[in-house]
Amino acid sequence: MLLVAYLLIAAAFGFAISIGAHYTGACMGMPYAAGAIRPVPALLLMAPLALVGAVFASGAVESTVGHGILGSAPVALALALAIVLAAVILTSAYNFLTLPTSTIQILVFSAVGAGLGAGVAIQWATIESLLVLWAIAPFVAFGLGFLLTRAVDRLRPPVATSARPKLLPQYAVLGLVGVGSAASFAMGANDVSNASGAFIMTGLFGLMVAGLVGGVGLALGVLTWGRPLLRTVAFDIVALDARTATISQLSQSAVILVSVGFGFFTSMNQALVGAMIGTGVARRQTTKLRRSVRNILVGWALGPVSGAAVGFLFAVSFHAAGWL
Repeated sequence: MLLVAYLLIAAAFGFAISIGAHYTGACMGMPYAAGAIRPVPALLLMAPLALVGAVFASGAVESTVGHGILGSAPVALALALAIVLAAVILTSAYNFLTLPTSTIQILVFSAVGAGLGAGVAIQWATIESLLVLWAIAPFVAFGLGFLLTRAVDRLRPPVATSARPKLLPQYAVLGLVGVGSAASFAMGANDVSNASGAFIMTGLFGLMVAGLVGGVGLALGVLTWGRPLLRTVAFDIVALDARTATISQLSQSAVILVSVGFGFFTSMNQALVGAMIGTGVARRQTTKLRRSVRNILVGWALGPVSGAAVGFLFAVSFHAAGWL
């Protein structure tokens, strides 16, 4: 099964590259869009921070993915390959179709579907905990965004203006770059296990090496494919200024890092959208709010169902081919 091991490493590393590129907008899109940092410095800052987060802060989440979803340990290499391939294919397809889904939710339910297809026990308690977290995380981010915006606006009322200033104050630049950096670190800790958790499932690598391999992939994705995706932050939800952009990104990072600290991972994009909506409601700006909430709900439905279905099909196919 040496070939399967090589295929798994290649697929997981490629998935990590795709994830790194995909989340440039969620991490550094706001500082860039607000004029606090230019694209190349943004990517050069994000890449090493994502790598550091993946290596040094992802262990608890890696353990959850590696040991907390499927009941048997270690998992067969072919089964792990089925999970990663299902997640890669679906994530790529939804990105191409611009459908709102969560890479994390796709990965977890690809594991569930593959486990069912291979007759492996599923640790449903972990799945239930993740479902609860995914349901409440955007609302927690919403609450943080709302409360922080109201508090800061009360201390220092915003100045009404019809045009964004050409030059941001230094404190605004530092704030935006700071929260973008925090989000980059959080992304590495939160999302690397989507790709490298399969290494833990199979016992192929330990926690640190798995985080390193996946983190290098994340960094490469940021540096190679990240620039075109840096522009894709959903600024059409509300009219964000430097203050609300900073609060939104700070709220997102707080939700993600607290989740990671408890060994769970949740959607970067859904947390960011929730925070952005919270800042908008605090300012009584609800432009396209209904569409944004609908998109989150569509993502919750599409990712798990399709992940489970494709993971199941891959596992059954690999079993029929004699790999499982």
